[in-house]
Amino acid sequence: MKSEPQYALELRGIEKSFGSNAVLKGVALALPSGQITALLGANGAGKSTLIKILAGAYQRDGGEILVGGTPVEITSPLSAASNGIQTVHQRIDESIVPGLTVAENLLFEELVQGGLPPVGGLRKLLPRARATADALGLGWSDAKLRLDVFELGIADAQLLVLARALVKKPKVLVLDEPTSTLSQAETDRLFDVITELRDQGVAILYVSHRLSEIQLLADRLVVLRDGQVKDRQSAPLDMNQAVRSMLGEQVLVETEQTGRRRSDRVALRLRGVQLLKRSTPIDLDLNYGEVTGVVGLLGAGKSELARGIFGADPFRTGTITLDERPYAPRRTSDAVRAGIYLVPEDRVAEAMLPGWSLTRTVSLPFMGRVSPLGVINRRAERKRATAVIEDFNVVTTGPDQPVDALSGGNQQKAVVGRWMSGQPRTIILDEPFRGVDIGARRDISGKAREAAAAGACVVVLSSDVEEIREVADRILVMVEGQIALDRSATDVDAETIMTSMSEAR
Repeated sequence: MKSEPQYALELRGIEKSFGSNAVLKGVALALPSGQITALLGANGAGKSTLIKILAGAYQRDGGEILVGGTPVEITSPLSAASNGIQTVHQRIDESIVPGLTVAENLLFEELVQGGLPPVGGLRKLLPRARATADALGLGWSDAKLRLDVFELGIADAQLLVLARALVKKPKVLVLDEPTSTLSQAETDRLFDVITELRDQGVAILYVSHRLSEIQLLADRLVVLRDGQVKDRQSAPLDMNQAVRSMLGEQVLVETEQTGRRRSDRVALRLRGVQLLKRSTPIDLDLNYGEVTGVVGLLGAGKSELARGIFGADPFRTGTITLDERPYAPRRTSDAVRAGIYLVPEDRVAEAMLPGWSLTRTVSLPFMGRVSPLGVINRRAERKRATAVIEDFNVVTTGPDQPVDALSGGNQQKAVVGRWMSGQPRTIILDEPFRGVDIGARRDISGKAREAAAAGACVVVLSSDVEEIREVADRILVMVEGQIALDRSATDVDAETIMTSMSEAR
């Protein structure tokens, strides 16, 4: 009698190179059914490449993939799905189909494969779409299911893609940074779904840079570094050891609270500024020489604050002064000329152009500085990009590599480095640590603090309390467009911050 295979999925000696760059160097990974295996690694370690091989987006150069003990060939997303492997990617915009409704996106795979009738219109799809959404506990109305998918918020889009992955009842579910855009309530709901799937026997590969999530959820963990497995653990997990394996050196996980500074040199004065449609106006001073950390849940008004100062979405009401002079940017170029820069929340949609080199991406906002008399100085442009690569430890094949070919964390470091290279008077970083590993997070935090020490006004916005506590001199809590707390970082603990975040205004 044949025994049941021990693993839902096995990878044996997986290799992948891009030109002369070997990204995966004989990776071995096994996913038991009914367990959550966490995959950790610094940006550039090979996680994204491994995930894309499992999803059928990339073809492996060597090694073997086994599903249920049987060797398989995964040559496309459809072949991955036919072998019981479903992947929820970090880039949600790559997983939804514009122009179709939420219901059609939810049932997209079945529509493509002819599993649903091609005639009858949306009305006939709604009962099945509603049942699928209800199975995940989404509680979406028919009106919401009829919306164009682009009308969904990013958190709902994340939940939609997860629901679609579950339609086929996968044997293996790969989740890549699934909570990066979710509120705490949505994250808790997702965790309930994940643990239920695990209890039903699904093998889950969970990729996250949030160590607290891994500690809470994972039965096992695997650490990748430089394209190789450097650590394997089963619960109870040693997260300090995992971080050391990720970075190749001793790194403390605890938040440091040393070297904090406060300043009273005002850079920007905001008076009577309204952030949200139904919020009351606020007053706020932002100072040179310190890092102001703004923390709040999704919808608290953080991005509205950042985009208003930058001139991307001017404030509804109120005034701003810069160095005690009126400042009223109507467009982003006004802010850039004033030395005020923004690293936006969505780096892919708002800070990069597909196919552009790292060199061109870095110089884009500052073309006047590298193109005297209207002629681009290629040497100056390349020198600027090389400096960003070196200063921010960007892992790349060189300044001519397309920026969208970098890992997520290295893309983020390149975008932050671009603006830092412009010697900002004020720099605002909106969710700069989203989807980046602890090493990249500390690189970015360190540069933010260096900029403040050099006299810049630095504002960091995040929904993660520990991220803000790590970087900030001053902490503001925002709730529904209001400032619920304003304290020195050394005078406030995480519990007080979280209590302020949860208070209704």
